[in-house]
Amino acid sequence: MDFRKSLLIETGSVLLGEAVCSAAMVGIFALLGSYDTTVLLGALFGALIATLNFFFMAIAATIASDKAVNQDVKGGEATVRISYIARMVVMAVVLFALVKSGLCNVFALVLPLVFTRPVLTLIEFFRKGDD
Repeated sequence: MDFRKSLLIETGSVLLGEAVCSAAMVGIFALLGSYDTTVLLGALFGALIATLNFFFMAIAATIASDKAVNQDVKGGEATVRISYIARMVVMAVVLFALVKSGLCNVFALVLPLVFTRPVLTLIEFFRKGDD
């Protein structure tokens, strides 16, 4: 399978998982009586940030593996390291700006970043053996 198609399928799966988990989180906020528009916006922005983080991480990993195949292991390591630092800095700035603006609930904004790991675990659990 072409790596671009595979990358888009994985990213779509992560986005779907983030949407389901974020919807459940918003429902829990509503059941607890803490729901307002900041929770909804926080869930939307948090899921978007988490999905974009995964997407750019996957692109960097693909580039690094291509470099490793071409015998440039140090270049691949540098690519992953620079990608990680850049993604963390951008995420920190965006999260800080959203929290300081008062537009988003802090917990609803940050929790979708935690959902990515269980979503990826479930995706791997249900993956077909031939992929």
